Amino acid sequence: MDFEELKSNLNLYLDELLRKIDLEEDDIFVLGCSTSEVKGNNIGKDTDIDVGKVIVEIVMEKLDGLNVNLAVQCCEHLNRAIVLEKTVAKKNNFEIVSVVPKKNAGGGVATSAYSIFKNPVVVEKIVAKAGIDIGDTEIGMHIKFVQVPVRVSIKEIGNARITALTSRPKLIGGQRALYE
Repeated sequence: MDFEELKSNLNLYLDELLRKIDLEEDDIFVLGCSTSEVKGNNIGKDTDIDVGKVIVEIVMEKLDGLNVNLAVQCCEHLNRAIVLEKTVAKKNNFEIVSVVPKKNAGGGVATSAYSIFKNPVVVEKIVAKAGIDIGDTEIGMHIKFVQVPVRVSIKEIGNARITALTSRPKLIGGQRALYE
């Protein structure tokens, strides 16, 4: 795994993405990632805590500069629960559950986030403004409705496909309504 290339591509991806989406202070941004896929293996087959740590640190650094909250999705063995700071969970009235992600039940990225965050907790579900999915981890369940895909020039991080979603308010009222 070329960590320098990984860092460079993820930084470039996030710079481009964050210019395209409208994040505001205190928004929540969800990260879903398979470190196995990043390394070129099938999801869940080669979990790597070191790769997870690099990814979490880079995303955190970018979001901290915007005062946006990072939420990290666990793997399917924890039903894609979310790791985030306790203050964010309490502020948003998310129900905290009793579990600690680990390498083989949570995944490399969620396990890394749990060790990096100041006061981490796990919740079952959230409603985030936007997010990225590295390696087809299916973050859509955690993005606010109406979801909008965002196209970015970089298509892969390591060997994993990367996609982004943002959200917009629902358009209601039909043809007589006025939208901004």
